[in-house]
Amino acid sequence: MARLAALRPDDAILSEEGKDDQERLRHQRVWVVDPLDGTREFGEPPRQDWAVHVALCIDGRPVAGSVALPAQGRVFTTADSFAETTRSEPLRMVASRTRAPAIVTEIASALGAELVYMGSAGAKAMSVVSGGADIYLHAGGQYEWDSAAPVAVATAAGLHCSRIDGSPLVYNQANPYMPDLLICQPSLATRVLALVAAHVDHSDAGSENALSGSGSLNDGV
Repeated sequence: MARLAALRPDDAILSEEGKDDQERLRHQRVWVVDPLDGTREFGEPPRQDWAVHVALCIDGRPVAGSVALPAQGRVFTTADSFAETTRSEPLRMVASRTRAPAIVTEIASALGAELVYMGSAGAKAMSVVSGGADIYLHAGGQYEWDSAAPVAVATAAGLHCSRIDGSPLVYNQANPYMPDLLICQPSLATRVLALVAAHVDHSDAGSENALSGSGSLNDGV
């Protein structure tokens, strides 16, 4: 962090390992850094699904960045030339190995997709960038440093990147919590977003029925 601050003294830095004094909100250019994404996996050698993230966000948009996968000897950057990837058959969808929410398994089932469990958000996102997977859907909550660099690289690779309601991912917010994320091949985005919306609508309807008592005991059996 000290080296980055020395090289870019006019920019702000948001890091998982640093104190957030909110001064960054006064800056258009903010570096979002995660020195170790996937702490659990890093502590379980020979696992390789941990990463290092560095991204530059300008006006809330990640415009440049790198995701390093040191255990794999690989670095992905927004300056790379990206090869075109093709869909897997069946589709492959990456998910958290420790806290994948129900929506992820339900969407995978609806797509007939194979779930592949990994640790680091960077490792999961780069598996989509490299063609090892087709979809990374996350709805269990993250922070900006978990996804800024992966989103920068995935966007440069031509992938769809958004919130799971289809809205843009905006960084350098006062609260760095990022509830959800979708990275996928562009040709799959409309279908995945529609399935997510249907899941949310169904969940909301179920909650309303439960509160009103209108749902029967046989509902969902």
